Amino acid sequence: MTARARRTARVTAALLAATSVAAGLAGCGPGPVAADGTTLTVFAAASLTEAFEQVADDFEADHPGVDVRLSLAGSSSLVAQIQQGAPADVFASADTTTMDELVADDLVGTPQDFATNTLQIAVPPGNPAGVASLQDLAAPGLRLVVCAPQVPCGAATAATVDGAGIALQPVSEEQSVTDVLGKVTAGEADAGLVYVTDVARAGDQVDGIPFAESDAAVNTYPIATVTDTDQPELAREFVDAVLSPEGQAVLAGLGFAAP
Repeated sequence: MTARARRTARVTAALLAATSVAAGLAGCGPGPVAADGTTLTVFAAASLTEAFEQVADDFEADHPGVDVRLSLAGSSSLVAQIQQGAPADVFASADTTTMDELVADDLVGTPQDFATNTLQIAVPPGNPAGVASLQDLAAPGLRLVVCAPQVPCGAATAATVDGAGIALQPVSEEQSVTDVLGKVTAGEADAGLVYVTDVARAGDQVDGIPFAESDAAVNTYPIATVTDTDQPELAREFVDAVLSPEGQAVLAGLGFAAP
């Protein structure tokens, strides 16, 4: 089994309470690397899934004996878990506002910005509902799915539509951008507001529709070490890996822009 496959198998949804997360990590059992006693747990926004899987693969290759465990979910869910004591070494958020909650609680070190992202409309292949603009998302009967307001992609959505003077009536509000994308790819929605990078990652499962109003809400992604980490040096090295030219190249290759 490849390192990527092993990691995919052990990535958590990170939507449980902190005690459940701790129990889940304890129940994973010793793997061939974890037995060496060096595990780095990285909490990261769901939109970073593919990028951080690649960075983690490279990090493990450069750090023999280190097992990087990714916990990927909506940034607000991850913040709540860290506030409740869930074990984490590094946190990467999809916006600065969410990260600032942990800064205010002295739960992370000084954040560093490492990427930016913007919204795009995702529709099923062929765009059966004929969505062509942001305004079309307010059409009666359109099955629209967006992120919940407390999630970074939801905050960006609210800022964008408020600035454009549009009132949306989504059929559901999801806790992560990957959940929005999942509704569209499953045919349960006519359109969803996600990040440009999510459309790119979905390939031919969706069509992407850019819109000029997306410039009104550009999300900046910060990363920081968690204050209570048991691996402070290793956590800093992972942050450095994300900020390095190699890490930035991985992000750029997946559609993220520079901070």
